[in-house]
Amino acid sequence: MTQVTDADKDSFFTDVAAASAKAVWAAVATQADDGPRVRMVHPTWDGEVLWFATSRVSPKAQQLMANPRLDIQWQVAAPEFVHIMARGSAEVLDDAESRRHAWEVLDYDLAQFWPDGVDSPDYVAVKITPERVELSEMFGTTNKRVWRS
Repeated sequence: MTQVTDADKDSFFTDVAAASAKAVWAAVATQADDGPRVRMVHPTWDGEVLWFATSRVSPKAQQLMANPRLDIQWQVAAPEFVHIMARGSAEVLDDAESRRHAWEVLDYDLAQFWPDGVDSPDYVAVKITPERVELSEMFGTTNKRVWRS
């Protein structure tokens, strides 16, 4: 395992974003009252921060408001077998600036879910601040690089 240094941080997150984009979907694990829940999301890296969008009444939004801790994982399929894992805290944001920022950063058309646009009353932005990010191959057994805040 290689620990990512401050000098290598920018190139590491560039590699993380590129690998994550190849995977498209990620599995996010939240905590419910009766145990963990895993759901598919389409997040996008913005430097060292990760964003996704959801409905304000979705179970994942409600669970993250109650307990902001989460894990998120991507798996790039063969022949690459690249694995990305992030652990951190999420903020479910409803302010206009955060909603607009996420709307612009996310790399798909959010209007397919919120046709009224960025001001759709049901839309919230989820900002994830990671404390640990891992990029590796072969399920963490090869070329493992880890960044910690």
